Amino acid sequence: MPTLLHIDSSPVYGRSVSRELTSAFVTEWKASHPDGRVIARDLNATAIPPITAEWVGAVYTPEEARTPQQKELLSLSDSLLAELKQADEYVIGVPMHNFGVPSVLKLWIDQIARVGKTFSYAGGTPKGLLIGKRTTFLIATGGIYDAQTQMASFNFVEPYLRSVFGFLGVTDATFLTAGGTRLLNQGHDRNAFLAPHLQAVLTHAQTIQGDHA
Repeated sequence: MPTLLHIDSSPVYGRSVSRELTSAFVTEWKASHPDGRVIARDLNATAIPPITAEWVGAVYTPEEARTPQQKELLSLSDSLLAELKQADEYVIGVPMHNFGVPSVLKLWIDQIARVGKTFSYAGGTPKGLLIGKRTTFLIATGGIYDAQTQMASFNFVEPYLRSVFGFLGVTDATFLTAGGTRLLNQGHDRNAFLAPHLQAVLTHAQTIQGDHA
């Protein structure tokens, strides 16, 4: 059955623009895939520890030689990797935090970027192992960081995500950004602000399902 991995990383829940956009995408995806399955992963509801020397040691220990403690250290990473591999496509909500991705999303990436699992250096050349996956990144930014704008050079969200997911083999990636969310803190009408961005998400979701029908 077709499977979608739905990831959210905003800590503000009901006020989150990125969560509202991913929710709209998932709703449309479900309508197009009545027999499909959605795996939901809320990174703010997941206790993801930072990488430690012990974790790295476990990763580079041959699987059959790992101790029970090493297996436990990698158990969350193994679960997150299983979700990635089970899904045919991903939708990931990303609010910009200090010009980059949220810390919880970086912690998640550290857990799933594993040699022999999502990338390899076979033959001395890096090769991504997440082949044939499609990703939609739905980004929310307080300011406007579009190309050719004064603040464009401060946007480390899209370049980072495009690079790291491309390294892992996910090259079919779409980025849709709702820029200027700070207006919502200044009394701007939320529905009016969201309307064009929700429409863009809907149009994208319908287009990609049509392309792969």
